[in-house]
Amino acid sequence: MPSKAPRVCGYCGLTHMTGEQCRLVAARDRATKARFDRKRPNARQRGYTRQWEKESKAFLEDYPMCIRCGEPAALVDHKIPHRGDQRLFWDRTNWQPLCHHCHNSAKQSEERRASKEVEP
Repeated sequence: MPSKAPRVCGYCGLTHMTGEQCRLVAARDRATKARFDRKRPNARQRGYTRQWEKESKAFLEDYPMCIRCGEPAALVDHKIPHRGDQRLFWDRTNWQPLCHHCHNSAKQSEERRASKEVEP
């Protein structure tokens, strides 16, 4: 049984259950992401090469647990986004082990908020 009443979508005007995304909003969000991804350099162009794979694997062997939740870490994250700065990219003191969930949710939200604060 739903815990909240259905809501009226501000985009399409139809009623949706709470937590259910409107298909038109979902399509709009996918299109926005696709436009962004077309402009973004691929992983290799951003510096995530074979050497990075080797170094990050070694780092995860030394630090196998996510520093946020304690689950097994799946990837190495840059504490401060490097934005192409190779010195910052390879600085091991800027690396942290994260699980996929922590990296893809909380960490990404924090980076989006920080980038909005910097913009004029």
